[in-house]
Amino acid sequence: MDLIILPLLIGFLLDCLLGDPRYLPHPIRLFGRVIKEMDQAFNRGTKRRIRGTLTVLFLIGFTWVILFLLFRQLESYPVLFVMLASCGVFFGLANHSLIYEGWLVIRALEGEGLEAGRRQLSYIVGRDTANLNEQQVRTAVLETMAENLSDGVVGPLFYYALGGVPLLMAYKMASTLDSMIAYKSDRYKQFGWFAARLDDFLNLIPARLTALLMVLVRFSWSGMVHIFRYGHKHASPNAGYPEAALAGILKCRFGGPNRYHGQLVDKPYIGHHQKTITIHDFWSTTYVNTATTVVMIGGIILFYWA
Repeated sequence: MDLIILPLLIGFLLDCLLGDPRYLPHPIRLFGRVIKEMDQAFNRGTKRRIRGTLTVLFLIGFTWVILFLLFRQLESYPVLFVMLASCGVFFGLANHSLIYEGWLVIRALEGEGLEAGRRQLSYIVGRDTANLNEQQVRTAVLETMAENLSDGVVGPLFYYALGGVPLLMAYKMASTLDSMIAYKSDRYKQFGWFAARLDDFLNLIPARLTALLMVLVRFSWSGMVHIFRYGHKHASPNAGYPEAALAGILKCRFGGPNRYHGQLVDKPYIGHHQKTITIHDFWSTTYVNTATTVVMIGGIILFYWA
């Protein structure tokens, strides 16, 4: 039990203190480089869907097997096990970075103006930001914080609880594959098909669990109602649930038309309260994200104690 709980607590503490410092080597950046090499090697010619499926299965399976064998050997060396597992949890969590990147957008918007806010936002979202107004910039920050709370925090913790660092990192590999090759462009429509479907499947439970924890930490009946009313309306089968929860908690509205790569995408609205998003809503979201993370970790600890 200590080999699960101690790394969990230490890794969470490290994430709170350090976030994602760019001067440290990060396994996700390594994942990205490997995926890029595999993409260049196999995303060509015929049978791209089969090639993409085999690439995804190989990378995720290889990640899990190597780490499973490593930590199996380290069970005889508990101090080293805890040290490496703590690093795995630290690198697997993104709550500090998620809040910090959102704050950089808000700070730029409040202190330097709309153009600076748009530019900073472009680093963390996929939509076109050049023509967004202040309300849309703030809304995009909160949407990102809600959506990524699932696949950047609760999802990794969920899979850590099921299978330790090996399963956590296998999940992170799947998530990285989704972010890099799961596009509907001509290049990736076939090659990234399986990566997209697998990511959707892996996040079915974490996304809904995230939404429930979000409304729990704020005791928000409105958030619960929004989950059932709007959670399924997002284009993603999962992203809409935490966004709906936050929209209900803050009594605001997300979604709606946005431009992606120059094309207007008419997304449905999530929520029905048309209110002006303020910096207070950012801090409320920060509380929700942090409290959700703490409750999730507490739940894992209780699970193993029980």
